[in-house]
Amino acid sequence: MQIDGTHRPDLRSWVESADEPGTDFPIQNLPYGIFRRQGEPARSGVAIGDQILDLTAALKAGLLQGPAEAAARLAAGPTLNALMAADPSALRALRARLSQILSAENPDRRRVMDMAASLLVPMAEAQLELPAAIGSFTDFLTSIYHTERGGRITRPESPVPAPFRYMPIAYNGRATSVRASGEAVRRPNGQWRRPDGHVQFGPCEQLDFELEVGMFVGRGNPLGEPIAIAEAPRRIFGFCLLNDWSARDIQRWESALGPFLSKSLSTTISCWVVTADALAPFRAGAFARPPGDPPPLPYLHSDTDQAQGGLDLNLEAYLLTPRMRRDGAKPECICRTNFIHMYWTFAQMLAHHTSNGCNMRPGDLIGSGTTSGPRDENRACLAEISQRGAQSFTLPNGETRTWLEDGDEVILRARAVREGFAPIGFGECRAVVEPAPPWPKAHQ
Repeated sequence: MQIDGTHRPDLRSWVESADEPGTDFPIQNLPYGIFRRQGEPARSGVAIGDQILDLTAALKAGLLQGPAEAAARLAAGPTLNALMAADPSALRALRARLSQILSAENPDRRRVMDMAASLLVPMAEAQLELPAAIGSFTDFLTSIYHTERGGRITRPESPVPAPFRYMPIAYNGRATSVRASGEAVRRPNGQWRRPDGHVQFGPCEQLDFELEVGMFVGRGNPLGEPIAIAEAPRRIFGFCLLNDWSARDIQRWESALGPFLSKSLSTTISCWVVTADALAPFRAGAFARPPGDPPPLPYLHSDTDQAQGGLDLNLEAYLLTPRMRRDGAKPECICRTNFIHMYWTFAQMLAHHTSNGCNMRPGDLIGSGTTSGPRDENRACLAEISQRGAQSFTLPNGETRTWLEDGDEVILRARAVREGFAPIGFGECRAVVEPAPPWPKAHQ
C-alpha cells in the first residue's frame, strides 16, 4: 500500500465543504459511488465534501487523459464492476488525477471552477445506489470476542470452535438481498422454537443488527486458480460499511447446516466505496494472537500481511427509535469498536475463500463478520449487548430495548483517524425496520 501526495494532510480542495472539520469526504478520501438525479440515468461519481464529482462530466470536459482517462471510462456505466477489475496502477493514476483536479493547488483550478456547475452534483440532490452488480456475497466470522461471547452461552465447554483459530470461517450469503443504505428492511416471517418447545411460524421476535465492514473484490481469479496471500491485497478494490441483519430466533432453530433465512432477509451497505489506496495511511498490524494460539498456516501467512494487513478503523452503531424521532432527539450510540480487533485480515479471508479454487469476480462482496472487541462498549450486535436477550438496556429517554422493534433505525458510521494524516469517513449505512408483511392467503 503506497502513501503518496494524495494523502498529504495539508492538501486542500477548492470545494470548500471538503475542507470542513468532520467531513467524511476530504480530498484525501475520494471514494467512488453510483448516483442518479431524478429523471437521469445512473452514473459514477466521486464524493468530495458535500458534492459529487460526475465522472462522465469530467470525461466530457477533457479533464482526464492517459491512464486516468482509460480508468475513468471503465466506470462510465451504471456500476463500478469494470473499474474494480482495473489494475491497481491504473486506479492509482485515476486517483492522482482526481486529486489534482480537485486540489486548491491545481494551476488550472480557475478553469475547472468555472465548470463546477456542470462537474459537481450536490449530494442532497442525488440518490445513491448500490455501487456494483454484486454476483456473490460471503460473510465471515473474524472477531474472536464475538465468537467467544456467543459461545459462552451455546457451548460453554468450548466457546471458540477449534477451526476458528486455524481458518477464517464463513458462509455464502444472499447477494440478491443486498440493499443500499436508506432502503428500509422488513421484519421477516419465519419458523422458530419457543423455550417451552413449541414450534411456530410468524414475524421474527428477535431482530438484530451486526456492525461489519464490507470488502469489494477487485480483479478476480479463474475457477481452479487460488489467490495467494501475497497477491491478495492487490485484488482488493475497496471497503464499505455493512449491516448483516439477523433474525436470532429463526437463526438458532434453523442452523443445523448454518444460517439461511435468518440472514437472507436483507443486508444493508453504505454506498460510497472507500478505496484500498485511500486507506493506506490507516493500515495496522494483524491481530496479535494470544500465547498458545497456533500461527496461521503457510497459505494464510505473509510477512507483509502480518505487518500491515489490519485496518485502524473506528466503528460506531447508533439507534434511533420512533419516539426519539418524534421528540427530535439525536440517535444514541450503542456500540464503539475498532477493526483492529479482527482475528483475521481481509487478505487472509480472500486467500482462504479461493484456496479450493473458488472463482471470485470483480464486485463480489465479502463481509468481515461482527466487529466486536474486548470491552463491553465494543459489543457490535444486540445479541451481545443484551446477552442473547437476557438483559435489556435503557436509552437516555427511558425506553428499553432487548431486540429491534418496528420503526427503529440503525445507523452505522466509520472513521479512520491517525496522527499525521487527514481523517476520512465512509458516509452512513442506515435503515429503518418495517413491520413484517401479512402472510399471503392461498387463492381459493
